[in-house]
Amino acid sequence: MRHLYKAICLAGASMCFLPLHAQKSQQQALNVGAPFLLINPDARTSGLGDAYTGFEPSANDQFANAAKLVFAGDWGIGANFSPWIYELNSGESSSTIAYLSGFKNFGGDQAVGASLRYMSHGTLNFRDDNGQLISTYKPREFAFDVSYGRKLGTKFSLAATLRYIRSDLGEGTYNGIEQRPANAFAGDVSLYYQNYADHIDYGNRYSWGVSFTNIGTKLKYSNDQSKKAFLPMNLRIGGGYTFVHTVDHQFTVALDINKLLVPTPPIYKTDSLGNPTSEIAKGKDPDRSVIESIFSSFGDAPGGFKEELKEFSFASGIEYAYKHLLFLRVGYFYENEAKGHRQHASVGAGVRFTPIELNVAYIMPTDGYVYQARTYKIGLLFNLSPEK
Repeated sequence: MRHLYKAICLAGASMCFLPLHAQKSQQQALNVGAPFLLINPDARTSGLGDAYTGFEPSANDQFANAAKLVFAGDWGIGANFSPWIYELNSGESSSTIAYLSGFKNFGGDQAVGASLRYMSHGTLNFRDDNGQLISTYKPREFAFDVSYGRKLGTKFSLAATLRYIRSDLGEGTYNGIEQRPANAFAGDVSLYYQNYADHIDYGNRYSWGVSFTNIGTKLKYSNDQSKKAFLPMNLRIGGGYTFVHTVDHQFTVALDINKLLVPTPPIYKTDSLGNPTSEIAKGKDPDRSVIESIFSSFGDAPGGFKEELKEFSFASGIEYAYKHLLFLRVGYFYENEAKGHRQHASVGAGVRFTPIELNVAYIMPTDGYVYQARTYKIGLLFNLSPEK
């Protein structure tokens, strides 16, 4: 019984790689492992609805598009922290997210970067039927990555990132299956473009970018070789425009579109009692290779094109800057309710005392659905000689 109670620390997270069976009329969210990789750790862009690509480059850009680092200045460091879902968790059970990043530019046309993402899920206590404490466990996850970026001319840049991921969510044996920490390797490829409207007195800036992130090996949370989890492989396309009314007042608007490159769960046939079977009624077998999953993820939804469209999420935001010293931000993130239901509004603020910038963000779930509860993030940026 001891191993039974130690089996799974986070049921939702550690079971995400198991096949889910739906009724014929249901559409399901995509199943991934290490979902912490989808959480934006940056306080600055969290205030903008997680719209990352079109905003001014910073040391935190390795999370979404490392190609921006080439335009971020000489060198920089970022540190961010969030007491994740603090409304739902407290004391030893509280979750936290920390993110440390940095980059160095060489010759104005090359940059190297590194970052560390860490998420703690607090302390979980396991008890027997009599309420006696059996054991405690501290589930945690982290990812470490390094990147290299280079300018292609004066307006384009390209970057590649390598990442190591460890997702330690539980241990022990449950229903004969041994649970264990999962490890994976992944990579990102990103492209970025920015330019200025020189004919305008104050230099309006416009930019766009494309990134493929977390493209890598599958996660194995157990000794069952038939059960492996896809990383949250993601396609992000975004852009932004900065328009200047006067030297003192500046506005930036941006939009990012995301699409997970993992299989859509199929619809399974049911037996005479209405229980799901292993036979697929509609859709495709989710047991695919990584490469096959990437290319088939745009056309494998059992509901056809209409369901595929629901798998796109949207992040949008606007920032007001006063003399490039004070920043006010507002944003919104939308994901269809059948595909994860992450929907939240956000507000943020920042103040810059060159070369240090302090940012805070407050996130408020909408539509009556609480996937993370209200939470906040705080971050520091240190940038030397930022490019304008």
